[in-house]
Amino acid sequence: MRERHYTFLDKLCLGIDQAIRVLQNTAKNNGKVYPASQIPEAEMSEKERQHVAGLMRVNHTGEICAQALYHGQGVISRSREVQQKMQLAAIEEGDHLVWCKQRLDELDSHTSYLNPLWYTGSFCIGMVAGMVGDAWSLGFVAETERQVIKHLSHHLASLPHHDLRSGEVLKQMQMDEAHHRDEAIQLGAKDLPAWIKMTMGVMSKVMVKTAYWV
Repeated sequence: MRERHYTFLDKLCLGIDQAIRVLQNTAKNNGKVYPASQIPEAEMSEKERQHVAGLMRVNHTGEICAQALYHGQGVISRSREVQQKMQLAAIEEGDHLVWCKQRLDELDSHTSYLNPLWYTGSFCIGMVAGMVGDAWSLGFVAETERQVIKHLSHHLASLPHHDLRSGEVLKQMQMDEAHHRDEAIQLGAKDLPAWIKMTMGVMSKVMVKTAYWV
């Protein structure tokens, strides 16, 4: 069977479909088992529960942004290998979306109301990254994953020590993110200039501060 070649318009339409799925929490995923399925729920005060919910909301939004970044790069990338890598990474990240949403449901909380805004901004960043070349595009992936891993480490340290359920979810996410970072580097990711890393860090902090509450 001859491989189908998608036009830019085809990819854009697929991108819109992906965006709708992500924002409706029906993104494609591998259906991995929920990491905390065998861990009992801990008793927490209302303040602790709200804090954990804020952290999980931030992580859910971070996964929304990662999906958008992958989708935006996949639309523009000229390399079939990179396109496939972006698609596979987005599907794997889809499991993280499911896990974060499930944990938020368990905590009787909600996802960020600003997720459409974060998705749109990250999708545009992904497209711009794809335009400047696949090596730089992969560099954005690697740096994004580095920053996500750093945030997850902070969140793990910030969790109530008895909330093993949330901790197990975040640990598995951290392992997966490290795998995606290493894959991007192996595919030829360029190390981004310091000013780009700094800008990404500032944007990330704005997202974290906002998503925690909204």
